[in-house]
Amino acid sequence: MSKTRLSAQHYQQSHRLFLRAAQRMPGGVSSPVRSFKNVGLSPVFIRQGRGAALVDADGNRYLDYVMGYGPLILGHAHPAVRAAVASRMSRGACFGCCSEEEVTLAELIAAAMPHVPMVRFVNSGTEAVLSALRLARAATGRALIVKIAGGYHGHVDALLVQAGSGATTHGTPSSPGVPAAVTADTVVLAYNDIPAAEKLFQRQGARIAAVVLELVMGNIGVVPPEAGYLETLRALCDRAGALLVADEVMTGFRVGRGGAQGRFQLRPDLTCLGKIIGGGLPVGAYGGGARLMNLISPAGPVYQAGTLSGNPLAMAAGIATLRLLETSEPYDRLEALGRRLQAGLEAAAKQAGVPLVVQRCGSMITPFFRSHPPRGAARRGGAANAPVRNYTDALACDQRAYGRFFKAMLDAGVMLPPSQFEAWFISLAHTEADIDRTVRKAAAALTALHS
Repeated sequence: MSKTRLSAQHYQQSHRLFLRAAQRMPGGVSSPVRSFKNVGLSPVFIRQGRGAALVDADGNRYLDYVMGYGPLILGHAHPAVRAAVASRMSRGACFGCCSEEEVTLAELIAAAMPHVPMVRFVNSGTEAVLSALRLARAATGRALIVKIAGGYHGHVDALLVQAGSGATTHGTPSSPGVPAAVTADTVVLAYNDIPAAEKLFQRQGARIAAVVLELVMGNIGVVPPEAGYLETLRALCDRAGALLVADEVMTGFRVGRGGAQGRFQLRPDLTCLGKIIGGGLPVGAYGGGARLMNLISPAGPVYQAGTLSGNPLAMAAGIATLRLLETSEPYDRLEALGRRLQAGLEAAAKQAGVPLVVQRCGSMITPFFRSHPPRGAARRGGAANAPVRNYTDALACDQRAYGRFFKAMLDAGVMLPPSQFEAWFISLAHTEADIDRTVRKAAAALTALHS
């Protein structure tokens, strides 16, 4: 295989599993970002998770900041979630009929998100976004969709244009197999660029069905919205009669109980959810006001269906999770842990002399390895500590440095996302001691990186 093995002594079982997997699964994985390809390694295979820790096939233990890429806000195998799923499983897992759990989870979502009084459950974030855009086109009678460069909304054909996350990591921001005609009605804007958005709406506002975006970018690493940006998009959509679709698959119930829309006081027309509302099981949802949602079959003519949508096991896991997030206390704790990790990483990077920019929103965090700027760049506004504002800035980061940092942290027992273009996630199972241990390991890794 082309990927470098990790230490032969410590990762033998993972490597053997990878060789087996490569014979039966493309690239040996079920999703590209798991391949560790971007960090030049073969993947680690996980046997179990508990709390904030993972154990791999070789028995190596890791402090985990992947957290399933976001859904495990309570940590791995939380007792309340395990009990809820076990109870539901004992009474059946799939009926092809309605269940009370669907109603309860919909009520919990609506209670936390005033702009999502009605939802339709689906099976993934990808399915939620493609369904929401179909609804937006039907409601407006328009075809044009505006997305953000670097925004990843699942493997929806029309949105695989300058996509972030794994698509960027593996060098295919647009995928073969997507006909040009499918993306002909997709327009791409830079994140945090108000003038560009205003110019686009001046030219094509009457053709725009919807703007879809991650309110906080998470698939190029964590990039929060700048002051006035989201408000401007809301105003532009209102004036043009377009819909604003908030992809909160990652941020929903993660950066606050009301998601990013609650944190930044935004009113989206449609919201896409996933991750946390399934408590670690596969789930997605899209929702909004009754005027739009009642256009969906069987209430209206816009067709969308799914045999496993609203699966009782996923609903039970989601209910157990959201019921533990009904007050501000969990989010206050996550905020404090996030601040502690950010401050620790920044101090460690400064001590090591590494140009690291650490960006955070709540319990989502990304250290960006900024390349050292050329001489005189600081005077031109290109300082190594300049914030990452958009996709272009993220692409300019030093992926090789991140790869070396990743391997050092993995060997030190800390599991990070195997890509510079991903968020780290903190859970309620993490402790201050865990954060401090992470900072110590990062300080050693950054010092070695700079030596």
